[in-house]
Amino acid sequence: MDWGMKNRLSRLIKADGHCIFLPIDHGYFQGPTRKLEKPGETIAPLVSYADGLFVTRGVLRASVDPGNCPPIILRMSGGSSIIGKDLANEAITTSVQEAVRLNAAAVGMSVFVGSDYEHQSLVNLGNLVNDCENYGIPVMAVTAVGKELEKRDARYLSLCCRIAAEFGARIVKTYWCENFDKVVNGCPVPVVMAGGPKCETEVEVFEFVYDGMGNGAIGLNLGRNVWQHAYPVAMIKALRAIIHENASVKDAQDIFEEEKNI
Repeated sequence: MDWGMKNRLSRLIKADGHCIFLPIDHGYFQGPTRKLEKPGETIAPLVSYADGLFVTRGVLRASVDPGNCPPIILRMSGGSSIIGKDLANEAITTSVQEAVRLNAAAVGMSVFVGSDYEHQSLVNLGNLVNDCENYGIPVMAVTAVGKELEKRDARYLSLCCRIAAEFGARIVKTYWCENFDKVVNGCPVPVVMAGGPKCETEVEVFEFVYDGMGNGAIGLNLGRNVWQHAYPVAMIKALRAIIHENASVKDAQDIFEEEKNI
């Protein structure tokens, strides 16, 4: 691995081998998502606790303070909206030169295994990896499922993650699921967790994050369960404790309760 690639990954993955990323790229297909109507205001109290920020170039330029932000993972794919026919119909929408210009530590794009656009998204991933390797920029593949949330099981996600790694992704973002160890053990590159099933309480979030870390994930890429929460700073501090301090679910809950009253 070249020095530049190692350096960029070390900016995102900390010395303990773990990371917590904050994704705010939802607007590229959802529009003004609740609590992201004004992204800059929403993330201002959170960025100091995130190891990386997953964001589109438009929101990065318009809403993120270049003097006060964590390393950037730049969203590179898009092309469909939540009201369109198929969220899986994506293409590469941002150039690698743009990623260099914006000083991105990594780039990210979605792949839709099993969809009508499987071939297209995987070829996009391969082409993006080819281009990014020339510049020493790591690619994070996101195992997206569009609207078909029932696909979030270990067998399907194991397939998605392994294929993404085979195509050259340096990191894979995937959903937490039951038997998450099967997903991680079949993927030869680091895995970070997105959300799992819909959580009604913060304890449920802490439980799946703790389980995922115990089963081999290196970290977390979690957005709505943080910035849509009534106490977002308390949430990210509690989650950071699980990721970087090996905190238990109870420890995380105690941190959350303490922080939300500050």
